[in-house]
Amino acid sequence: MTDPTPPDAVALIGAMARRARAAAATLAQVPTAAKAAALRAAARALRDDATTVLAANAEDVARATAAGLSPALLDRLRLDADRLAATAAGLEAIAALPDPVGQEIDRAERPNGFALSRVRVPLGVIGIVYESRPNVTADAGALAMMAGNAVILRGGSEARESNRAIHACLVTGLHAAGLPEDAIQLVPIADRAAVGAMLGATGLIDLVVPRGGKSLVARVQAEAKVPVLAHLDGINHLYVDRAADPAKAKAIALNSKLRRTGVCGATETLLIDRAFPAAADVLGALVDADCEVRGDDAIRAIEPRAVPATQEDWDTEYLDAIVSAALVDGVDEAMAHIAAHGSHHTDAIVTEDSGVAERFLAQVDSAIVMWNASTQFADGGEFGLGGEIGIATGRLHARGPVALEGLTTYKWLVRGTGQTRP
Repeated sequence: MTDPTPPDAVALIGAMARRARAAAATLAQVPTAAKAAALRAAARALRDDATTVLAANAEDVARATAAGLSPALLDRLRLDADRLAATAAGLEAIAALPDPVGQEIDRAERPNGFALSRVRVPLGVIGIVYESRPNVTADAGALAMMAGNAVILRGGSEARESNRAIHACLVTGLHAAGLPEDAIQLVPIADRAAVGAMLGATGLIDLVVPRGGKSLVARVQAEAKVPVLAHLDGINHLYVDRAADPAKAKAIALNSKLRRTGVCGATETLLIDRAFPAAADVLGALVDADCEVRGDDAIRAIEPRAVPATQEDWDTEYLDAIVSAALVDGVDEAMAHIAAHGSHHTDAIVTEDSGVAERFLAQVDSAIVMWNASTQFADGGEFGLGGEIGIATGRLHARGPVALEGLTTYKWLVRGTGQTRP
């Protein structure tokens, strides 16, 4: 299938956004049961149409392979039966979550008799700009809709056919539940001007969420005239403390780096306390597992197969079987390194010293901070959120895995008895 001749991108996005605005007004009043029914029907459609979806994905993968897409991006792009089944299950998990819309956050009584409360309401129209991962089409569409929002999805051209096939299943679910098709729209053109039109759609799109590489996020942040919920690099650190259990340290280091190297939760820098007695075992296990270790002089003295690290390595998200490594003098130096080079995404400590662990948890300024766990758990589904629209690394509105609650705002309700202000 080929793209149609791109119409004027501003006109296209404007028309989509106006339809989305109308759908959002409907969704804001839709009962939880109807939204959940739409997602369960979409999950059934994904399973029923699995052959079609996987064939579309195979076409994307073949085209991307011929174009020389990196192994990490190919891994993000590729679907198989298990991944598609997990995507369908994710829709059902989102359908089963508590609906945040209408939830009362808090209430108070004022001396003048006012009854005040804050309740969650949808954001409105959300634009999602993403690359490579076709499962984002399902996750983002489902989360936005379940939180009462209409969503405009603009996926990468490398996943064009996969996104179309998955989007068709979402629309099937909307129809089955009697909800407006415009609640989840997919931008039909690959023209980059469509992204610019979304970023400039002031008054039409309420929030843009970029999910992709550094260049995409940088463009969105530089050009956006609408609010942005950003997900920056996953330059994640694993610090092995002197009091770490050696077996745990090795297992967590291997999993954090190598379970899936192309995900944003992968560890990119390993910091080891100089007093940790089993550094050679951890480093050797990584090299034996075909991970390239780029280390400072002290690391290379322990593991001769490591290669020299450059200054740039400490600030690199490899998304590959490569890890930078350094020895540090205790938790303070580890935290200083993380503060200087981290991206505020996910950082972890391995230690049996609870006091050191609690200091690390309290003082490392990242969206996710872990103790004795693999950084690969940095995922909304693993946090019981049913999925995520991305992991926000900023400090405003939402932070960490952004799911249903992060896709709402709130309003104040004031109930009076005739009060006038003096």
